[in-house]
Amino acid sequence: MYIITNGNIITEEAILTGFDILVNNTIIKKIVPAGEVEADEGIEIIDANGGYVTPGFIDIHSDYIEHMAAPRPTTLMNFELSLRETEKELLSHGITTMFHSLSLYKAWDFTHKPIRDPENVRKFIDLIDKTHTVKHLIRHRFHARFEIDNLEEVNNLITYIEEKKVHLVSFMDHTPGQGQFRNLELYKHTVKGYNNLSDEEIERNIITHQNKDKLTIDGMREIAALAIKNGIAVASHDDDSIEKLDLVKSFGTTISEFPITLEIAKEAKEKQMYTIAGAPNILLGGSHSGNLSAAEAIQKNYIDILCSDYYPPALIHAVFEMHKKYNMSLLELFKLLTINPARAVKMDDEIGSIKEGKKADLLIIEKIENDFPVITTVFVDGKMIQKTNYRM
Repeated sequence: MYIITNGNIITEEAILTGFDILVNNTIIKKIVPAGEVEADEGIEIIDANGGYVTPGFIDIHSDYIEHMAAPRPTTLMNFELSLRETEKELLSHGITTMFHSLSLYKAWDFTHKPIRDPENVRKFIDLIDKTHTVKHLIRHRFHARFEIDNLEEVNNLITYIEEKKVHLVSFMDHTPGQGQFRNLELYKHTVKGYNNLSDEEIERNIITHQNKDKLTIDGMREIAALAIKNGIAVASHDDDSIEKLDLVKSFGTTISEFPITLEIAKEAKEKQMYTIAGAPNILLGGSHSGNLSAAEAIQKNYIDILCSDYYPPALIHAVFEMHKKYNMSLLELFKLLTINPARAVKMDDEIGSIKEGKKADLLIIEKIENDFPVITTVFVDGKMIQKTNYRM
């Protein structure tokens, strides 16, 4: 048992001062006025030192595991080592639930990633599933990012869903000329950054992609129905038109990942879809693809969820930058990392907020020099997993 005291507790409704949290076994047992529960033998006092006590972060879109497993284009590290080392890093960034966003690509124009080969994806899916029954640090989940031209992997995706190894499905289409790469000149520039190709070679590549076979709408509808039947949320990726939003909404999609423009983000919200933006977008001052500004969209209340995308440290720093730069409410900003993603992936009955009876996934966030936010204590499932002491 633990008593967390002397903190600013961020609940769904308010930031509470002068209250303690009693953690008993795996759950938040009580939230009571400070000092009401006396510490006795067997109860450890955790001093938040005036910092923030928040729910653990829930990251529902991140391919960081790919970078850890394949740090160089032609290098593959041991997968179990990669997963276990990754979760230690994620803890230090406050991520207590990670949806590892593994890509089921047929081809990738920028650089070959062996981690995305089907046999390697399968190995990681099995490792993620295995974490539920062996010692582990955080909650691991599998986000199946399915590129709709990868027809060879349709049956495997269906199998993963039926085996209960999928926790989120997203449909992606990176065909140049639409979605993320609707600006063909920017697409060409990006390709050249990875490959030594001539303009003529890139033009031929664009034509090839634009004429390739893709999963039919009926095929996507069937996979979405299977996912929903199994209690799995379905997402669309890089939505760039109202017509696309209407289409994906028609087969049960509830999440719009990385809407391309403010207009589309607004429309997705009006259609009662959860909208996601990348936290690195905020730290970089905008999209690296020339698309939506996450900071602007959050100020307009068009974004519900922030994900780390490819850079886990971005989550905490994006929140505090938005608070400092735009004077936005920390209470509302932390919802982008906690209760909102929990609701989107149907986990809000157990995690995502500080509430009596919920799982004790908790962070203590303090400030050091120059108002720099740091995570000093992490609880997962009622266990104090990490304690960091900064020294002079």
